[in-house]
Amino acid sequence: MAKNRIDRRTLLRGLAGSTVAVSAASLTGAAPACASSDSNGHLIPRGHLGIQLYSVRDKIAQVGFAAVFEELSRIGYREVEFAGYTQGAVGAITPEQIRRLLDDNGLKAAGSHRGLNDFRTNLEWELDVAETLGMPALGTAQAPTGDRTIAGYHAAAAEFNAWGAAAAARGIKLYQHNHTIEFSFAVDRPDVRLYDLFLELTDPRYVYLEMDILWAYGGARKYPGFRPVDYVNAHPDRFPLFHVKDGVPLPDPQQGNSYLDVEFGAGVIPFADFFGELTGRGRFEFLWEQDSAPNAQPNPPGSLGAAERSYGRMVELRGDR
Repeated sequence: MAKNRIDRRTLLRGLAGSTVAVSAASLTGAAPACASSDSNGHLIPRGHLGIQLYSVRDKIAQVGFAAVFEELSRIGYREVEFAGYTQGAVGAITPEQIRRLLDDNGLKAAGSHRGLNDFRTNLEWELDVAETLGMPALGTAQAPTGDRTIAGYHAAAAEFNAWGAAAAARGIKLYQHNHTIEFSFAVDRPDVRLYDLFLELTDPRYVYLEMDILWAYGGARKYPGFRPVDYVNAHPDRFPLFHVKDGVPLPDPQQGNSYLDVEFGAGVIPFADFFGELTGRGRFEFLWEQDSAPNAQPNPPGSLGAAERSYGRMVELRGDR
C-alpha cells in the first residue's frame, strides 16, 4: 500500500503554487441570518460536509481508495458519495474492504450513484452493498427516463416507487440527482414541467431528490419560471442531499447544462443566498462536486487540490456579516 500513498509534500507544493480566482459575490452574497446558519453564521455544518468521489476519480484510479480516503479525511471531509466501487489499476477491492477504509479514516458513506439498469437488474445486490457501506441512501444521476412525455414519466415514477419501497424496507432512501433536462417541459404538454411531474407522481415515503445546485440553476436559466431553493423549502423532507457545485454561465443559455462547472467559490452561484433561505436546519448533507476537477487543475495536486481549496471555502461560507 505504501507505494500508492500520496506524497504529501508534493501535494502541498502543488497547492501552494496553484491558485484560482474566487468570486467574492459567490462566497458572501446577501443572505439573511436564518435557522440554517450557526451562531457564527456558517451555512454548511462541518459534520455534514462531504464529497462526490467522481470529482477525484482520477486519483482513485491512480492511487486507490485507501490513499484518497486518507487525504480527504486530512482535508476535513467527513462524508463521501460513491460513483463506483472500483479503483482502476490499483486492483480489485470488495465492499467490505471499502467499508474498513471508511471506518479507518473517520468517513461515512452518504450515498452512491448507480445506473437505472443496475436497479432494474440487480437491485438487491445494490442494496446489499449500500448496507455493507453503511449508506443511508442510494441514488442515480440519470434522468428518470429519456421519454419526456407524460406517459413516459408515469412509467418512470412507477419504477422509482417500486425501487424506493424495496429500499425503504431495508432502511435506505432511494434518490434521483438532477441535471438541467429534468426541469424542461413535457414534449406533449408544454405547460407541464417534468420535475414537478416527477415530484407529484413519486411517493414521498419512498423517493427522494438530490439537488445538484448548479444544474438546478442551469435549469432555471434554460427553462425559466422557478427558483431552485423554493423546491427544497416546499418539500424539505424529500431533499436529504445537495451537490454543492459552482459554475459560470455559458454564453448560450441553451447549451448543455447552461453553466460550466468550476471550483467552489470561483463561480457565480449565490450559495449564501440559497443556503440562507433554507428552512429545516440539520436535514441536509452538503457534497462538493466538480465534474471537471481531474482535467482543470495543475497536476500535482490535481483534483485533490481543487477538493482542498473548495473545502476551505465551503467551511468559511457565511450568511450574516
